[in-house]
Amino acid sequence: MNVCRNVVHFAATISLAMTLLPVAASAAEIKLMCPAPMRTTIVELVAQFERSSPHKVDVVHAPSSFIVKRVQGGEAVDVTILTAQASDALIKEGKLARRVDIARSSIGVAVLADAPKPDVSSADAVRRTLLAVKTFARNEGAESGMHMLRVFERLGIVEEMKAKTVAMPVNTGYVAQLVADRKVEMAAQQMPELYAVSGVAPTPLPPELQMIIPFAAGVSSTTRQGEAVEALLQFLTSSAAAAVLKAKGLEPPR
Repeated sequence: MNVCRNVVHFAATISLAMTLLPVAASAAEIKLMCPAPMRTTIVELVAQFERSSPHKVDVVHAPSSFIVKRVQGGEAVDVTILTAQASDALIKEGKLARRVDIARSSIGVAVLADAPKPDVSSADAVRRTLLAVKTFARNEGAESGMHMLRVFERLGIVEEMKAKTVAMPVNTGYVAQLVADRKVEMAAQQMPELYAVSGVAPTPLPPELQMIIPFAAGVSSTTRQGEAVEALLQFLTSSAAAAVLKAKGLEPPR
């Protein structure tokens, strides 16, 4: 009788192992590199993806320029989140096999959440608003910070803004945190970065002063996680992902 029970138990164990084997074999770990503008969005998207998939995603947060250099240097990675322009450059170098557009980012300004909403409805309105604020912040060296310098030049207020602008060094945090900490009255950065700071209210620049930055998921030319990467890309371009993008101040790709 004991022998029979042992045989039955052994058979059941083998059956369970065979049932679980395909799932275990199909699970993979994806290494993904992500820059600051997409940080909070990717964290949320990855969490949702992992809840509905056997795959895991190891997210490496780094500035865009660092990601590019690390990929160029041969560091192993499966997916990169970069601007479409930076992704295309790595494709030309053979470091990425292809890219899939996942989001569109824009530039905005932020003030304290309980402050009057700034009028940025037109270029003239932006000019009046910027001249009226006592202190302003942008980031130094990043795309949004350089864009704001071009906006100042176009509006003819370079000298006026220079005297009251704090240029926050790139890779030192979100510029809108200076607003939340009441160190400056207004800050400009990419909309998802403004949304990442609690206590502030972001507003996008008007179309005539706007710069749209497309972000893409780049597939490494050396990835060995092809099936898992494809599953991730499908999720990043899904309707569920689109809802997260909008909640984070981004727009789905067109």
